[in-house]
Amino acid sequence: METIRRTKIVDLLKRRDFGAMVNVKGWVRTRRGSKQVNFIALNDGSTINNVQIVVDLANFDEELLKQITTGACISVNGELVESVGAGQAAEIQAREMVVLGTCDNTYPLQKKGHSMEFLREIAHLRPRTNTFGAVFRIRHNMAIAIHKFFHDRGFFYFHTPLITASDCEGAGQMFQVTTMNLYDLKKDENGSIIYDNDFFGKQASLTVSGQLEGELAATALGAIYTFGPTFRAENSNTPRHLAEFWMIEPEVAFNDINDNMDLAEEFIKFCVQWALDNCYDDVKFLNDMFDKGLIERLQGVLKESFVRLPYTEGIKILEEAVANGHKFEFPVYWGVDLASEHERFLVEEHFKRPVILTDYPKEIKAFYMKQNEDGKTVRAMDVLFPKIGEIIGGSEREADYDKLLTRIQELNIPMKDMWWYLDTRKYGSCPHSGFGLGFERLLLFVTGMANIRDVIPFPRTPRNAEF
Repeated sequence: METIRRTKIVDLLKRRDFGAMVNVKGWVRTRRGSKQVNFIALNDGSTINNVQIVVDLANFDEELLKQITTGACISVNGELVESVGAGQAAEIQAREMVVLGTCDNTYPLQKKGHSMEFLREIAHLRPRTNTFGAVFRIRHNMAIAIHKFFHDRGFFYFHTPLITASDCEGAGQMFQVTTMNLYDLKKDENGSIIYDNDFFGKQASLTVSGQLEGELAATALGAIYTFGPTFRAENSNTPRHLAEFWMIEPEVAFNDINDNMDLAEEFIKFCVQWALDNCYDDVKFLNDMFDKGLIERLQGVLKESFVRLPYTEGIKILEEAVANGHKFEFPVYWGVDLASEHERFLVEEHFKRPVILTDYPKEIKAFYMKQNEDGKTVRAMDVLFPKIGEIIGGSEREADYDKLLTRIQELNIPMKDMWWYLDTRKYGSCPHSGFGLGFERLLLFVTGMANIRDVIPFPRTPRNAEF
């Protein structure tokens, strides 16, 4: 076969130099046709769109043609020609074809619809479907958008540890990291495990958040962000929770809660705009196939300012809804941690746009949040979105050493884990704020997918660590 430099299909479909000899390589999506001519739809992952290969059967060996089945990998040399059929501007008249990898009829992705549940069972093959090709191209683009947003605004990308001895959220749902033989654990007279022989000489876990380390970076570099995997060992089998997910956490010195809300709104709008500008083909495919309101919802988020609503007023709105006959599964009262149904009611039914809820009761929020003058609430902010509920959680941080120390003691957080964090309040403390965005939650919104397991290549959930 003559050596011609390969062209990616995404680039080929833009070309108009008809008559040129080209080479494409990819996987066969479908093959159809008559006794004289076959049409092969070929995809190489660079775009949602296939290129059509027109094959004059008289020019090719029958044994070769038998191997060109759905899923097979082929290399094609041919002439770029203007397409007469609808749907594409250019196609390829095949001159030479080589089968790089055959694919037998046990291949599970034959030409028919597959359920999301079935595709999760074959997560090693699902990126080859149109749907997951689109999702993972969008995932890449969102990562690029995030780095670009912060880089262009002078933030520094800061790498916080994945293995840690402190529990940032105080929730205690952490995966342990150990080199010890779990069948033969040494214990002291109280039955507590002795960690002296373990790798770190103490109990260590996978991180639930890079925030605490991010804060000390912000009080040195001014404005930082983290972007990496985080781990939560909570037994949540919901469409919105993963045990391993990615999180973006900016932390900014001298920002108060209002600056923090401005940054969160600007950031999300930038990411959504990026998706519409750079992934339109993929977003349009997901809009047409899965979620007819997707593009409209993305555009809707861009055009309006987010509502800024104190928690106390949010509760009043929800209580009025209950009084007017609206049924919630979970009760509503001042002091409750809102459920997803409450968040979605405020966003989708009451305001019909994203809501930033502020000033939560301190009892339901983390120890590091700045306390308001009322002594009851903290300067927290949660950004609530249609279809998913909370997409961002953040706050102005408590900068006062004594208040922070008191809160840590009230919650019985061990001082051995917290001395270094308190140091940042002792040595040149400053007002600072930050937030965390769950990357997969953002992707749920941008792709319109219904389940968080379908926006990460290999989901980790309770009782599921396949592939």
